[in-house]
Amino acid sequence: MNEAIAEKLDIGALNSPKNFCIADLGCSVGPNTFAAVEIIIEAVKSKYDQSQSLSSQIPQFQVFFNDHVSNDFNMLFTSLPQDKQYYAAGVPGSFYERLFPEASLHFVHSCSSLHWLSRVPEEVTNKNSPAWNKGRIHYANSRDEANRAYKAQRERDMDKFLQLRAQEVVHGGLMLVNFNFNLNGTHPSQCVSNLNLDLIGSSLMDLARKEMEAAVERNEYFSIERMETLPSQRPGNDGNQSLDHQMAAHVRAGMEDTITQHFGEDIIDEFLDLYRKKIREISIPFIAKSAGGIGEFLLLVLKRKY
Repeated sequence: MNEAIAEKLDIGALNSPKNFCIADLGCSVGPNTFAAVEIIIEAVKSKYDQSQSLSSQIPQFQVFFNDHVSNDFNMLFTSLPQDKQYYAAGVPGSFYERLFPEASLHFVHSCSSLHWLSRVPEEVTNKNSPAWNKGRIHYANSRDEANRAYKAQRERDMDKFLQLRAQEVVHGGLMLVNFNFNLNGTHPSQCVSNLNLDLIGSSLMDLARKEMEAAVERNEYFSIERMETLPSQRPGNDGNQSLDHQMAAHVRAGMEDTITQHFGEDIIDEFLDLYRKKIREISIPFIAKSAGGIGEFLLLVLKRKY
C-alpha cells in the first residue's frame, strides 16, 4: 500500500485539497480497518513531505467507514484509536449502491470484501430454472448453468461497483482493493475458498483475474496501475488451536451475523459444531492435498482517469 501511494498518487493533480477524504468499504468492526487507514494516512503524509512545494499544505484527513446497516458501528467507533489523526464517520449501506457525493473521495480502500455478491442469482433459487442449485451451499460440482448464473451476477456487480466509484472518486484519485480470486480457468470444484451461501441469503464468488481486467476495460473511467497476486493465508499456523477450531473461528467472525439473521441465534453453536466435524472428516485432507494454493488474493490499484 505504501508503495502504491508513493508511486501512483499524484497529489499535484488533486488541486491541493484542504480535506483528504478516504473511504474504507466493507470495514467490519476493526481493528484491521484502523491499521489500514493509518498506513494510508502515513503514506499520503510522506508523499506531501516529499513534494517540497506542498509540504506545508498537508491536509486534514476525513475517513468514512462503510459497511452494511447490520454492521456493529457502535463496536467500531468504541474501538477507534484514541490517537487517531483523522475525523471519522460511519456510512452504512451496500457498496453496490451510491454512498458519497460526486467527486468527493481521494482514496478508496476495500479489503476482502469484493468477493461478496450483492445478491444470490435468482436462477439458482428458482426450482423451475436449469440453474437451480438444489441442496447446495456451494457451487463446486454444481451444474454449468449455476456457474454461469453466478458469473453473470459477478459481472453485473463489478460493473455497478466501478460505475458508482467512478462518480465518487476525484480525477486522479486512487482505489486499492484486494479480494479472493480464481486463477484463470480453474474449475470451481478445485477451489478451497469458493463458498456461495445461497441458502443463507448471501454469496461469495472468486473472481478470475481476466474478468477483473475486462470489467475495468468496460468501465473506461479507471486505469489499472498495478495488479498482482498474493498467496492466500491458509489456517493451520496457530499452534494453540487445531485446524477445525481455527476455521470455525473464521466462519464465526465473518458469517455469524448473516447466519443468525436467516436461521436464528439458537442454531449457531450447533452449526459450528457440525462444521468442525466436517472439517475433520473432509476438509483437512483436501486442504493438505492442495497446499500449493489454488485460491489467491488479487491486489488491484486503480486510478480515476482525468
